[in-house]
Amino acid sequence: MKIRHLRHATFHLHIQGVTLLVDPVLSPAAAMTPIDNSPNQRRNPLVELPVSVEEVMTADGCLLTHTHRDHFDTAAGEQLPKALPVFCQPEDRDKLHLLGFTAVQPVDPVITWRNIELIRTGGQHGTGEIGRKMAPVSGYVLKAATEPTLYIAGDTVWCPEVAETLSIHKPEVIVLYGGAARFNQGEPITMGKEDIFRVCQHAPAAKVVVLHMEAINHCLLTRAELNEFIQQERLGGRVRVPADGQWLDF
Repeated sequence: MKIRHLRHATFHLHIQGVTLLVDPVLSPAAAMTPIDNSPNQRRNPLVELPVSVEEVMTADGCLLTHTHRDHFDTAAGEQLPKALPVFCQPEDRDKLHLLGFTAVQPVDPVITWRNIELIRTGGQHGTGEIGRKMAPVSGYVLKAATEPTLYIAGDTVWCPEVAETLSIHKPEVIVLYGGAARFNQGEPITMGKEDIFRVCQHAPAAKVVVLHMEAINHCLLTRAELNEFIQQERLGGRVRVPADGQWLDF
């Protein structure tokens, strides 16, 4: 299994001889307006993709945790091949059909594709009233005979759904969406340092990869700050915070 982090939550997953493109955002830097009600108002994405859009789109399928514009932007909806298999949560099926995608496969709760089992998992995109107002989000566990079990948590904070997934599936590799994204009011809506620490506590044998940082205006936790925390908590051998374009091999 190989993971190539591209930008924010967008990455290539090489598993069982195929390539999945996860949460594609294809817009050039500063092409999108800032996320409102956030501590800074820089235009999104904050950085360019590390490779060409054509290279990003080279994949056998696409996996979407949800369709907020920092996980599936207008450019992705327009430029991805319409016959590309797209795996999604049931709530996003109609939107994808309206965009012209012809091979949409909702995961509800499990499907098998090319000898890979995809299992949809739950999460909480924030807490309190803000968490209730955010659109439904999903994570996924991927299992294949010759590969480590992978858990992509999606846009969630630490919550009972995440704890349950770790307990049931015992993933060997975990991809977390960090950045401690937040609005001017309320608590973060994606994982911050303490959330990541709790995942590590509950899955002590797993390798953890943290993405979703330094590319969207309301994600405030930086790689440098998280890496300092990782060293402080002696997690350096288990938690990796890849740069844009970096490959990881498991």
